Amino acid sequence: MGSALPLGEPVPADGSLPPGTRIDPAAEFSVYLHVPFCRVRCGYCDFNTYTSSELRGARQDEYADTLLREIALAGRVLERAGGNRPASTVFFGGGTPTLLPPGDLGRMLAGVRDEFGIAEGAEITVEANPDTITPAVAAELAASGVTRLSVGMQSAVPHVLAALDRTHDPDNVRTAVAAARRAGLDVSVDLIYGAPGESLDDWRTSLEAAVSLEPDHVSAYALIIEDGTKLARQIRRGEVAAPDDDLQADMYELADDMLAAAGFDWYEVSNWARGDAHRSRHNLAYWVGSDWWGFGPGAHSHIAGVRFWNVKHPAAYAQRLAAGESPAAGREIPDAAARNLESVLLRTRIRDGLPVEELLGEGRHAVAALIADGLIEGHAALRGRVVLTRRGRLLADAVVRALTD
Repeated sequence: MGSALPLGEPVPADGSLPPGTRIDPAAEFSVYLHVPFCRVRCGYCDFNTYTSSELRGARQDEYADTLLREIALAGRVLERAGGNRPASTVFFGGGTPTLLPPGDLGRMLAGVRDEFGIAEGAEITVEANPDTITPAVAAELAASGVTRLSVGMQSAVPHVLAALDRTHDPDNVRTAVAAARRAGLDVSVDLIYGAPGESLDDWRTSLEAAVSLEPDHVSAYALIIEDGTKLARQIRRGEVAAPDDDLQADMYELADDMLAAAGFDWYEVSNWARGDAHRSRHNLAYWVGSDWWGFGPGAHSHIAGVRFWNVKHPAAYAQRLAAGESPAAGREIPDAAARNLESVLLRTRIRDGLPVEELLGEGRHAVAALIADGLIEGHAALRGRVVLTRRGRLLADAVVRALTD
């Protein structure tokens, strides 16, 4: 059910932003819609998700109506602050959004459209478990305004899926992608590498399978062991081996080589697209520090430098909204040092890089040494930007430390 929420100052019952908050009306605005339901809990997952036995007082069939109440509240908050803008991107994440009927997702999207508006050409993504996508579901999502399906493939190898507690039929990935294509949707496939027992050849098999689907976008994330998960407990007890850093580095390089050969360009450490038009604009909004409002239990938001987050459990979330109160559990306004660290951490991850002038003095001095070490591109300094080489992507944490210490 996810890690603990951060501490922060209380949020007024009406959800108002701090006095003096200035919203830039020209800044892009994104919407994240969290659907916290899963059929089973994957052993590696630390997201704020709930199986049916864990809901205790919340109902899936009432969730869309509950979330619509938060959308209405957000509209009032932003209107008072002078920053009600159409959404440039909308992202349904989870959990498994497609456990809800597509009509419920469509109603939630209509609520966003009615309250804020949706910009022309907006990117609207739904994450999906392959087993939940049929031609009828894909067609209904497209008819509601969805433009992009992000399919949770994770692996094409049965024993790797089992190690991750993924229960979908690998053959259904191709079925889901085909259904999305027939509905006119862009397609991303999401992969995880470094699972217990996964070999380099296993990973090659998954990459070949992903490329054969001819998606527009591929995400490939190294498995991270999160405290409190089933997998963390299994490793602690010695039942399975912890991920091997060197093997994961080899897997990353293999992914970069194979995806490049198939026509994909990397644009963020763990993401590749068939050209700029197919980059995930929603995720880029996070990486460049745009404004977004996260709806749903445990969702986080960032508006004009103010960060706030909702209560975690769906029942508590629903109770607050039913009482006409904000579901926000706390908020903070990061100071200059925290904002600088976050900017370096996020913007060095993307291919467009980080402007050198945004670095503090010591960070600027580190640029030459990082170029000499082959961690950032030498010509990037001439353009005034920090851009990671592939070796720099593998050692991204070290680059961030060098630029912020």
